[in-house]
Amino acid sequence: MVMHHGNGIHHVNVNGSLYPAKAKSRRQRWEVKPSDMANNTLNPIRAIVDGMKLTPNPDKPMIALSIGDPTVFGNLPTDETVRQALKDAIDSEKYNGYAPSVGYLKSRQAVANFYSCPEAPLEAEDVILTSGCSQAIDLAISVLCNPGDNILVPCPGFSLYKTLAVSLGIEVKLYNLLPEKSWEADLQHMESLIDERTSCLIVTNPSNPCGSVFSKEHLQKILNVASRHCVPILADEIYTDLVFPGCTSPSMASLSSSVPILSCGGLAKRWLVPGWRMGWILIHDRNNIFGSEIRQGLVKLSQRILGACSVVQGALEGILNAPQSFYNNTISFLKSNSQICFNELSTVPGLTPIMPSGAMYLMVGIDMGHFPDFKNDVDFTEALVTEQSVFCLPASAFEFPNYFRIVVTVPEHLMVEACGRIREFCHLCLCSEPLTQQC
Repeated sequence: MVMHHGNGIHHVNVNGSLYPAKAKSRRQRWEVKPSDMANNTLNPIRAIVDGMKLTPNPDKPMIALSIGDPTVFGNLPTDETVRQALKDAIDSEKYNGYAPSVGYLKSRQAVANFYSCPEAPLEAEDVILTSGCSQAIDLAISVLCNPGDNILVPCPGFSLYKTLAVSLGIEVKLYNLLPEKSWEADLQHMESLIDERTSCLIVTNPSNPCGSVFSKEHLQKILNVASRHCVPILADEIYTDLVFPGCTSPSMASLSSSVPILSCGGLAKRWLVPGWRMGWILIHDRNNIFGSEIRQGLVKLSQRILGACSVVQGALEGILNAPQSFYNNTISFLKSNSQICFNELSTVPGLTPIMPSGAMYLMVGIDMGHFPDFKNDVDFTEALVTEQSVFCLPASAFEFPNYFRIVVTVPEHLMVEACGRIREFCHLCLCSEPLTQQC
């Protein structure tokens, strides 16, 4: 008897058992090992934080200024229109099944309409919906790069770029951001890193972890570098709408007609719903450099996990129509908290906070000469938890030592309290007397 199974044919004996046409050697013992990809996957933040001894002071409640999730403290709820859009999508019972792997056409059109502008027009076919912005970044790197290629990544920068690239056998080259220039990119350094295997330049604007926002002029200079060397750009623009009043920053695509750009974004930050896992890639390719091949490659890659959450897709049009006052209130709060933090820490000897212009972070430099008891930023932030129960992320996690990152989404009274504790910590560290005494 012959049984057809998939593309193969197996012979079955009268007892119904399968037997191979060719005898195979039997394994002598169990030997199940993780794949090279699994072994090569490492999140630098986890590598740093998991090695820290984090034992908070039992006399002081913990204030975590380390997690880039605006929902943690409950003081930044999303807008009622956003919640209602999701409720309506659920109640319609239209979105309980699988969506196309790239997203419903109607939902892609809603995103295209929201971000399209005369300088960078978008249609539904230019949008791929993803499971959060992190999957958008994963797809963008995966479609542009082969093992042995290299990508240019900002330093300090979001750790996920390295996590994804190294797991895929892609080399990461770090280009410096300059703290003395409000974290502008070092263009000379960036350009010096490019070679014939450079397949992608990542630009994060506004920045995680810096909270910086590039000017139109600076973005144009970055585009000029990419254009000269024919390197496509992955624009991580998840914070694109979180820019403080008095500061503007256009999308990269709106400034370029020649450099092809994959812009990655999502609902997580502006709409304050990171757990809803909705992101997107906007394909900007007016000179048809990506052509059909990159687009088709993105479609194929999106088919690996059957697309983003169907219910949130069904709610997208309503979510994107949240009132401007909701956005304005969020941005106003973030700027106010950033200003409080900057003002409070600017007068602390040994610390140099750098005022952000957007996103939800603030970076603080540590003059280690003021704190001889600590080797580096990891030691410093570990002791800050032990003595003051304030947890800030050491910037070594972003490959930028002797800084730490503060998340400014906490309630205002906790921001003030945390800064007071950081001040006290630094003051006691500078004392020549034992830490238990006042100077």
